[in-house]
Amino acid sequence: MIRTIKVMLCPNKKQKTKLFECAGTARFAYNWALNYQQMNYDIGNDFMSDCDLRKILTYLKTNNDNFEWLNHYSNNITKQAVKDACKAYKNFFSGIAKYPKFKSKRKSKPSFYADVSKIKFTATHVILEKLTESKRKNKQKFNAVKLAEKNKIPVNVKYLNPRITFDGLNWWISVGIECLESEEQPLNDGIGIDIGIKNLAVCSDKHTYKNINKTAKVKKLKKKKRRLQRKISRKYNKNRKGVRYCKTKNILKSEKQLLKINHRLTNIRHNHLHQTTSEIISRKPKYIVLEDLNVKGMMKNKHLAKAVQEQCFYEFYRQIQYKCNRNNIEFITADRYYPSSKMCSCCGNIKKDLKLKDRTYICAECGNVMDRDYQASVNLKRYKELTA
Repeated sequence: MIRTIKVMLCPNKKQKTKLFECAGTARFAYNWALNYQQMNYDIGNDFMSDCDLRKILTYLKTNNDNFEWLNHYSNNITKQAVKDACKAYKNFFSGIAKYPKFKSKRKSKPSFYADVSKIKFTATHVILEKLTESKRKNKQKFNAVKLAEKNKIPVNVKYLNPRITFDGLNWWISVGIECLESEEQPLNDGIGIDIGIKNLAVCSDKHTYKNINKTAKVKKLKKKKRRLQRKISRKYNKNRKGVRYCKTKNILKSEKQLLKINHRLTNIRHNHLHQTTSEIISRKPKYIVLEDLNVKGMMKNKHLAKAVQEQCFYEFYRQIQYKCNRNNIEFITADRYYPSSKMCSCCGNIKKDLKLKDRTYICAECGNVMDRDYQASVNLKRYKELTA
């Protein structure tokens, strides 16, 4: 089993500059490979493999002055960027993905690859390849970038696909590590989970997890975000020159503050999801049942779209699924048209006229009175028995 670990980096100013240059090198190599493939296709030639493209790029680095600057950076950065470009082309021809686009400096996410054989980790630092070209011992310290968390990544193990990325505020390193699969088989009763807007999740074992977006902390940050957005908009209109807008230093400062607030909100939501999913998994149920919600359809409702978006349903599904696989818990997705909310958990009667505003379920047949979300979770728990 491969486990991915992501840790924030704490580079100094010179290291930050070098990291951006490495990301720019990877972007250049990716765009060069795409352009070469397009030119080759227009001529009428067959698809070129990444091995052939890398040989051409190596020849250009040694014989063309316009490509000489690539020698100042790690060869593995350009090598992997060319591989990624060719993989994007193959995915397009296989029908897996759309036609690959060129990476722009303004819109693309800065990132680059570090070779698995050259990268090294200590308890506090990661040692990257060729951040400095000097061979002096005191200059080689420049290659060591400080990690934000100590002993987070194990030392002297096999690493897979190390990537360094920039999210707009901080640099991060993600690396895959091979781990032994858990042999423990959970024996507790299964759990059905109903996710929604009022509460994030209601479990069939009577555990309820609140909606983090309704807390005072998040509401205060959202209010601060709205005010800052209006402030930036006024500054843009004030500095307008005809059709074009002039971006001043004060606007750049305000936009950076807005970016920090957005990151803060995202981190709070994802942290709450991790705490929720980890707590559910820690109860070690035999199986977990989740409903296949039509989130795309829910987003079309202008009154609910924002609330649905802030709940991060896809991220909740993703976390539950990979944590189930890691702990040998069976993950079941209930059919989208399974009437989990409309069906009575006592007699099985289906109430077809149930509306979204009806938060309490009252059965006309047996008189069962139950919370709508809790009943949905109980019905989802029984889904495995009904479909077996």
